[in-house]
Amino acid sequence: MSDLLERLRLRGRDWRMTSQRRVVAEVLDGEHVHLTADEVHARAVQRLPEISRATVYNALGELVALGEVLEFSTDGRAKRYDPNAQHPHQHLVCSGCGIIRDVHPTGNPLTDLPAEERFGFTVSKVEVTYRGLCPSCARAAVSDH
Repeated sequence: MSDLLERLRLRGRDWRMTSQRRVVAEVLDGEHVHLTADEVHARAVQRLPEISRATVYNALGELVALGEVLEFSTDGRAKRYDPNAQHPHQHLVCSGCGIIRDVHPTGNPLTDLPAEERFGFTVSKVEVTYRGLCPSCARAAVSDH
């Protein structure tokens, strides 16, 4: 059973596990999962052909509201859903193909901002996105030149 499915099972009465919700949670299982709602729907239909797009969107919204899934976007693209909500991390995005990986840099970006750069703000959240080329795109870029 996936971490997400296990966490949802432990919620018990907080979130009734229907077959549709289970399929959405199963689709989100794994490391470095950052699917769009349409990708979740396409994979869910393979497991449960009658699942509707609206049901997938509703389940994703509920998972985000429960704090079990993170919703984020890179460069104004479609929202993506990350089941790695229990472990603080940042994202590494390939500028070529768009693949996304979870990364865990050392240091604390929340405390790394010097006091004089806070302008009196009480900082509560930091979002850092690392960008570059994955090995495949880097090789393709070298061979194009």
